[in-house]
Amino acid sequence: MHFTDTVYRNPYWPTWPLLQVTQGCTHNSCAFCTMYKGVKFAPQPEEWIEEDLREIASLDPNARTIQLLSGNPLALSYDRLAAILEKIKQHLPKMEYVYTQGRVSDLARKTVDELRTLKDLGMQEISIGTESGDDWTLDRVNKGYHATDIVEQCAKLDEAGIRYWHTFLNGVAGRSHSMEHAVNSAKVFNQTNPMLVGTGGLTLFPGTPLLDQVERGEFDPLTERELLEELRAFVENLTCDCQFITHHTVGAHLSGPDFLGRKDKILAALDNEIKHGDMDALAAIRANKLTL
Repeated sequence: MHFTDTVYRNPYWPTWPLLQVTQGCTHNSCAFCTMYKGVKFAPQPEEWIEEDLREIASLDPNARTIQLLSGNPLALSYDRLAAILEKIKQHLPKMEYVYTQGRVSDLARKTVDELRTLKDLGMQEISIGTESGDDWTLDRVNKGYHATDIVEQCAKLDEAGIRYWHTFLNGVAGRSHSMEHAVNSAKVFNQTNPMLVGTGGLTLFPGTPLLDQVERGEFDPLTERELLEELRAFVENLTCDCQFITHHTVGAHLSGPDFLGRKDKILAALDNEIKHGDMDALAAIRANKLTL
């Protein structure tokens, strides 16, 4: 398999088979991220994709799911994506479900008809690195789009019948804009139809602009308790009929299906954690994180 340096997969999707179709991230300038630092975005060579599919077919000819890597494969042109999906079908004729990830801006370059065709070719589910639905926050961390773009592009996915995930990056607005980030993100997500909403708490990694800003006194990071309070505000305002997962450093187990049916229990668990949780232990867990 032709896996290049710095490849990330979604750990909540099937871990086999994996097919890398791009290297790096087209944007690669979010203020909190070093995931693809130093990696130039490029499509994988067609011959590599062909060879990898032959290898997958030799090992698992009956594969029904596959995850496309890395960064944002959805940035590829419609024609290139369609050709890759057709090639997957040729080598893996029982393929039913292709997972991939992308940015809101990737969707803007594709029509509903194109998305619908990609869905018919197997692209069933997309993870969108949304991070926030608050314009101030989106600008602050250089996401490259605004709240209206999120709503407009997700409406295209709804029309095309493609399922999608949202992410909420807890703490990324800093203390000064924390509640606006939480409430406005929930309001924007509520205008869409995600199958899943995931959350995670901000960790300030070396080499990120946000950490540099902290050291200059230009960014005010939240404490562990404040992160939980922000997460609670987000959950309280979220009304999506979705699954909910979090890899926040919270002691309580909050992830699972049927978010609306479990919402009161999630809020109660967060209240308990805010009042009684070991914040030093949570901070220690965060300090040991190496990547997003």
